[in-house]
This record gives sequence, structure tokens and C-alpha cells, in this order.
Amino acid sequence: MSFYDKLKFNSEGLIPAIIQDHTNGRVLMMAWMNRASLEDTVKTGKTHFWSRSRQKYWMKGESSGHTQNVKDISFDCDGDTLLIQVEQKGAACHEGYRSCFFRSVENSSSDKVTEPRLVNPDEIYGKQ
Repeated sequence: MSFYDKLKFNSEGLIPAIIQDHTNGRVLMMAWMNRASLEDTVKTGKTHFWSRSRQKYWMKGESSGHTQNVKDISFDCDGDTLLIQVEQKGAACHEGYRSCFFRSVENSSSDKVTEPRLVNPDEIYGKQ
């Protein structure tokens, strides 16, 4: 039995993937994978995902050059979530931060940015 057969993809054929820095455990991002993107991730050693909002298959860093080199892929006891440890090149977040989790809640009405912006996203992706 292949490990793919142990995974529980949702009704849309997707499984959540938590992307973590392999050196310090920092959660960099969460994205969705379908079987094809997971297969390509395993095959190439670079992360590939499925964008629900754009309905598009994509490789992390295809536009920005901020790629993720896979160090380990594991899955939880239920088989419904992936944990992928990576070596991150550049910013993981499309807003230019190392992690997509760059904001923390301060109280019920405010949040604060907790890490420096590495790059201006307009310089990478163009003005939105």
C-alpha cells in the first residue's frame, strides 16, 4: 500500500499542508495540495500546491523565486493533514514576510506585525 492510500483528501480532492522551517520549527504557511501537487513535491523536492481561490496548480516560487526545498514530509495520525519541513529561500508569504503568520493578536480589536518584511511584494509580483 502506497502512503498516498493512507491519506484522506477532502471532497474536493485536497489535503491541507502545513509548511514548516526545518531548522527552527517556525510555521511558514498553510496551503492545499491535491494528489498531483503532492506527487510532484515528492518527485522534485520542491513544494507544489493547488490554489482554491485561483483554481490553479502552482509551484512555490514560480513567480517570486522564493522556493522551498523539501527536507521531510509527514502526515498526522488521521491521515488528513500534511506537515512538510522545508528549507525556505526568501519570503514564504506573498506579502513579503518570512512567514504568512506575521501578525499576532494584541487584544479584541487590534493586531501587530511581529516580524520584518523581507521584500516589497510590488517589486516581485507587480502592483496589484
